Amino acid sequence: MVRPEPTPGIKAILDRLYEARSPLHLANDPLSFCHRYTDPADREVAAVIASAFAYGGIKIILRTLETIFAALGPSPRRYVERFDPKKGLRTFSGFKHRFNDGRDLCALLWAIRLMIEQSGSVNDFFLRFHDPEAEDVTQSLNGYTSGVLAQDYRPVFGAAAIPADSYFPFLFPAPASGSACKRLCMFLRWMVRPKDGIDLGLWHGVSPAHLVIPVDTHIQRICGYLGFSRRKSADWRMAREITASLRRFDPSDPVKYDFSLAHLGISEKCDGVDPVTCLVCAIAEICPQRSINAA
Repeated sequence: MVRPEPTPGIKAILDRLYEARSPLHLANDPLSFCHRYTDPADREVAAVIASAFAYGGIKIILRTLETIFAALGPSPRRYVERFDPKKGLRTFSGFKHRFNDGRDLCALLWAIRLMIEQSGSVNDFFLRFHDPEAEDVTQSLNGYTSGVLAQDYRPVFGAAAIPADSYFPFLFPAPASGSACKRLCMFLRWMVRPKDGIDLGLWHGVSPAHLVIPVDTHIQRICGYLGFSRRKSADWRMAREITASLRRFDPSDPVKYDFSLAHLGISEKCDGVDPVTCLVCAIAEICPQRSINAA
């Protein structure tokens, strides 16, 4: 793969894009739900939930999360600490978000409760599987996902094992399967990156340098334009390739550019086709797609 040289010009454009993030972008992002709370413990629980259902169109995602957090009340942490699966199955009996239903949501809430009971926080549960000497969070995510899915879900499903017809495991993919693990990588970005008005900077024990970029359709397409990966499939290898390219611009914090790059598509409506959008795009100087659309 040919990666762009880390020239001052490219870095300056990416840094300007980073600085241009706004409250309007945040309002159009599932991370906004975490900012509704001031207690770090509430923010951590909210982040697990908000990131888990961050798939599909943004309007559907935000609508789903509104429904969930309305039911959780003023303190998500207190809600999950007291979560009763039998009551939860009644409360969320009509819940549906694409593949996932009320049972899956209750399994997620139960999993968070178990992680807190066993380790004190989701952060400390994750650290059971994290090697700070590793190249990145590949093995950490493999362990974390395995640890979550190995819990006893009898109170939710009626059996310790997760039934075959449940899409709960979809909420916890793993790099070992080849998945890009977009939602888990996004969750880690929210929690690990320094507090900057967007990301929360709540976790200890994980370095921002070890994060891997969350690859959604926007990141896949835009980073493809910029030559950060030549792969065609949005998989774990692509995520690591893009991260390696971005690490050339900021080795200590490569995924700092994720939010602003993704919102070129989410909020700024970049679709790679509209020449008018290309004219005013913040990365037009370094994106070859502008020339293609202008031809």
